[in-house]
Amino acid sequence: MASYAELVAHSRSLLFVPGHRPDRFAKAAGSGADVVVLDIEDAVGPESKPAAREHIDAWLAGGGRGVVRVNAAGTPWYDEDLAMLAEHPDVVIMLPKVTAPHQIAEALSRLASDARVLPLVETAAGVLAVDSLLAVPGVLRAVFGNADLGTEIGVAPEERTAFAYPRSRMVMASAALRLPPPIDGVTIRLRSVEAITDDARHALSMGFSGKLCLHPSQVPVVNQIFSPSEYELEWAREVLDAAADGSIQQLRGQVVGKPMLERARRLLKFAS
Repeated sequence: MASYAELVAHSRSLLFVPGHRPDRFAKAAGSGADVVVLDIEDAVGPESKPAAREHIDAWLAGGGRGVVRVNAAGTPWYDEDLAMLAEHPDVVIMLPKVTAPHQIAEALSRLASDARVLPLVETAAGVLAVDSLLAVPGVLRAVFGNADLGTEIGVAPEERTAFAYPRSRMVMASAALRLPPPIDGVTIRLRSVEAITDDARHALSMGFSGKLCLHPSQVPVVNQIFSPSEYELEWAREVLDAAADGSIQQLRGQVVGKPMLERARRLLKFAS
C-alpha cells in the first residue's frame, strides 16, 4: 500500500476543511477530493484553535487521513500544533509563511521520521528562496499561496501577470529538484464554475498539477482538468507502441524522440 505522502505527492485536488468543524471531516473525505486539508490556521480563530487540535488529533488517531495546515512558526499556536502531530506517523503538514530552509528542517525535527512537508510559498521572501526551500530533505511538493502573496504585493488573488514569475519559479525549482509539480492556490469565487475552470486550466498551462479547493463544488472541475484526457492517453499509448524498438519514429507527422517518450510515460503513470 502506498504511503499517505505518496498519495499527496500525486494529488490533483486538495480540499480545505476547518479544523474546529469535525462534522465536516467525513463529508470532505467523501467529496471526491484526492486530499483533505485539515486547517488550524486561517480558517480557525484563536479561541477555536485548541478545539481544532483536539478534533484533528482524534480524526488521525481514528484512522482518518488529511494534510494538516499548521500555524506559522513564530505564532503562539505553532508549538502546540507540532506537539499534537508528533504522535502521528506518516503525517504531512502544510507549513505557511515559509521563507527559509531552516524553518522546514526545524518543523520536521519535531515530527516522526516519515513526516513530510508541503511548504506554502506565499510571501515575496518565500518566492525568492523557493529553490533552497524545496531542496530541504522531507519536502514533498510546493504549494502556491496566491491570496497572501497578492496582499503583500498589492494585487488581487486572481491576478495573472504579477503571478507569472512566482508560478514559473516554483515550477522550475520543482522540476530541477525532481519533485512533483507544485499545487496552485485558491479560487475565491466559490460557486463560479467558469472561474475555477479558467484558473485550473491556467495553472495546468503553467506546469502545475494540482490545486487547492475552498468548496466541494470546485473538486470535480479540478480533478477533471488535472487528469489526462482520453485523447492524451491514446496518444501516449501510440507513442510508446511506435517507439517499442527504442529507435526514433514518426507519429502523426511528429518526430517521436526521447522527450515525447518521457511525456508519454508520465501521462500513463499519472493515469494509473
